[in-house]
Amino acid sequence: MGKIILVTGGARSGKSSFAEELVERIGHRIAYIATAQVFDEEMRHRILLHQARRPASWQTFEAPFHAEKALQAAADKADTILFDCLTVYLSNMLCKKTEEQLRDEAACYQEMEDMVQALIEAAQDSESTVIFVTNEVGAGIVPENHLARLFRDLAGLANQRVAAYAAEVYAVFCGIPLRIK
Repeated sequence: MGKIILVTGGARSGKSSFAEELVERIGHRIAYIATAQVFDEEMRHRILLHQARRPASWQTFEAPFHAEKALQAAADKADTILFDCLTVYLSNMLCKKTEEQLRDEAACYQEMEDMVQALIEAAQDSESTVIFVTNEVGAGIVPENHLARLFRDLAGLANQRVAAYAAEVYAVFCGIPLRIK
């Protein structure tokens, strides 16, 4: 059975850097599941920063959708998998929806549950350690628009779900990791 580790924190908290260091410490054959998509120059820049930090020996799997399949494929080749990141993966799902689909919150909640459950099952069915990186988005003010509130709520629930299955959970603040589970 695979081991799940969750690394959470705010924007630019150092969570991805910590997760990269963690995966280097525990892994020999490392896979990286990238969930981000390039929509603008800012995102292109962020992706390039992440790519520049990754060693050439890591095998990268691009998975903005159906990441459980990438996780299964990565587990065949790697003993440690870094999934960066759960909240971007969730935003990919939300951003492909129409306004009408977004108003059906029950369907959005169910799709998130199904997506997260598929990831958890893929991680558990592997023999790998899977480190999920996620953003902690619920500590700020209540967003003014429906999509942002829906994202915040779904991200919080997705994080809780993965944390419940995780053997270890780390919160990163100001570049300093704190083990909370």
